[in-house]
Amino acid sequence: MEKLHVSLIIEILGRPAEHVKEALNTLVIKLGSEKGVKILEKTYHDPVAVKDAKDLFTAFAEVVVELDSIMNYFGIIFAYLPAHIEIISPESTTLKNVELNEVGHRLVQRLHDYDAITKNALMEKDFLVQKLNQLAPGMVEKIFNPQAKPAKKETKKPKKKK
Repeated sequence: MEKLHVSLIIEILGRPAEHVKEALNTLVIKLGSEKGVKILEKTYHDPVAVKDAKDLFTAFAEVVVELDSIMNYFGIIFAYLPAHIEIISPESTTLKNVELNEVGHRLVQRLHDYDAITKNALMEKDFLVQKLNQLAPGMVEKIFNPQAKPAKKETKKPKKKK
């Protein structure tokens, strides 16, 4: 199979600016060390402050790679989540069923992983809200919905003596 030439934009966000620059460089080096991936060109762009965010920076690198297979292409998408990816050449390629099945399996696995993470995070949030409500009744509602009227406190009425 003919090798693929692919253009990527890899973006990173974080703080401080020096760390963002170093992390981006590390990510590009890791990309180049992947089996079946050869970096042909790379251009780094310095970190810039994110508008309306305190001490948060973003930087990106434009990278052109040569890939041994279409599976390397999909592997980069799943592993690095580039901000942009474009096949430069060849103009067209053939995808075998086994390759398409592998991509499908990886996609489904990634979706299942994210689903499990989301469900776990929601369960943890519900647990924490429940515990906060036990410790400080009404406080959670006050924090997340300050315009809401305070919940009425339930008071037990004393039983009448007969």
